[in-house]
Amino acid sequence: MEHPLQCRCGTVKGHVSNPRSANRVVCYCRDCQAFARFLGQESATLDARGGSEVIQTLPKNVTFTQGVDLLACIRLTDKGMVRWYADCCRTPIGNTLANYKISFIGLLHNCLESSGRPLQDSFGPIRTYANPHGAFGEPKPKAAGMGATLGWVAKTIIKARLNGDYRRTPFFKDGRPIAIPRVISSAERASAMRPVS
Repeated sequence: MEHPLQCRCGTVKGHVSNPRSANRVVCYCRDCQAFARFLGQESATLDARGGSEVIQTLPKNVTFTQGVDLLACIRLTDKGMVRWYADCCRTPIGNTLANYKISFIGLLHNCLESSGRPLQDSFGPIRTYANPHGAFGEPKPKAAGMGATLGWVAKTIIKARLNGDYRRTPFFKDGRPIAIPRVISSAERASAMRPVS
């Protein structure tokens, strides 16, 4: 079974294999919010409380069938996650760690939504609500499912490292990101991290 992946304008396309092996999360962290604001995709990416819906899976499960040359990436800081997007229309794609040996991609819902295949049908229910301290408004939502998600992440990453699956990734070549990550300027970061009015 595969789930389609596509940027908003349709230039970048692909699919996610083994969707039932993925983990579905809503993250309220300020960095995820800043990424959406940096791309100008705040209203399309964040829910009413500032949460981003993320599908956590292995990079080996992601295949691009067109437009891979239009993938671009930023880092909010020089040690931050590598945050991928489609440069053609600024659709957020997902987040990886800078070290490809830690095999992980958190795909943003924007590139996965499809009228023919609801996220719930492919990836199952949301299992975790993370980083509620970053949510908009009061009272804050409650964190849920963190233990299960940490277990899933650890088990998945360790298994990929042991069996060599970490080497299978469309986001890295010869150990380096396929696009040079741009560390955004302090002014850009300040604007992206601005408090919600």
